[in-house]
Amino acid sequence: MCLQVIAPGVILLAEAIVAPRDILKYFGENQYEGNECEIAYNASLMALLWNSIATKKCSLMLRSLKGIPSKPMDSTWINYIRCHDDIGLGYDDNFVREMGWEPFPHKQFILNYFCGRLEWSPSKGLMFMYNPKNGDGRITGSAASLLGLESAMEQGNEISISYALDKIIMMHGIILSFGGIPLIYAGDEIATLNDYSYLEDEKHKNDSRWVNRPKQDWKVVESLEKSNSPASKVYHSLKKMIALRKDHEVFADHNNIILHETPNPHIFVFERTLDDTSIWVISNFDEVSQSLDISWLLSIGILTGEDSVDLLSEKPLTLNENKDLYIKPFGHHWVTNL
Repeated sequence: MCLQVIAPGVILLAEAIVAPRDILKYFGENQYEGNECEIAYNASLMALLWNSIATKKCSLMLRSLKGIPSKPMDSTWINYIRCHDDIGLGYDDNFVREMGWEPFPHKQFILNYFCGRLEWSPSKGLMFMYNPKNGDGRITGSAASLLGLESAMEQGNEISISYALDKIIMMHGIILSFGGIPLIYAGDEIATLNDYSYLEDEKHKNDSRWVNRPKQDWKVVESLEKSNSPASKVYHSLKKMIALRKDHEVFADHNNIILHETPNPHIFVFERTLDDTSIWVISNFDEVSQSLDISWLLSIGILTGEDSVDLLSEKPLTLNENKDLYIKPFGHHWVTNL
């Protein structure tokens, strides 16, 4: 109240490490009385996105996000996929059990997947604040290294590099379109890999968060317009999505997000709607192609063929001969009807 009188241009940002439902208390009382903080970090979305990367399924993310009540109209989220610190795994244990998983082994799987404890995992993250008594821990690493680009480049595997880039673009595409203020951290816009030089610094070597606090590589920045490097591909993809976001008012946060439960657990779909305009964001979290049939697409209002367009590829939404929409591994689309 004092700020509203003395400095009405000041807003308050909440960094609340609490259960997803409890974070809403920091906004205010109800839909129209956001009288506490105007902005809050959407840590739940961050944790759920990484869960979907590891499990290749979106069921927990959909269930958890649907379980969060609407926030006040005059507040908004900061959406991000990681930050300068660590990634906490703040899942609702009841929702985890609804998926048929047990909370403790599930969290162990997520930690093992991202922190180099599974040989088949492409992730090159590190553990932070691991507690051997209860098995709790957090994850550190740059987005590119956590999503497999570092290991793919070490192997020289072009297919794995392509998958890693698609994952980076998909994750950022979701936070850019979800509803709120998107925040991109510390070199992720140019696919910066982990920086292990912190191990040589006496002040930092025992704090793995410094692996994702790199110095900016200005040589990479200078070559973005000339090269076909992973950094350039990510940078230009994000730049295009940011431009599209600016051009379409539907992406403004009016509590105008609709979460759609798909018949395919690998595919995450949400809709942004304003007046007579809708944009559907479709993401495949699996490493193999997945599909949605035309009847389900029509049921949520998506048209196909010449009546639709994917804003990212600038092409119509085409179906195969079986009337199915195939989405490539880690494919990501922003679809609207014409």
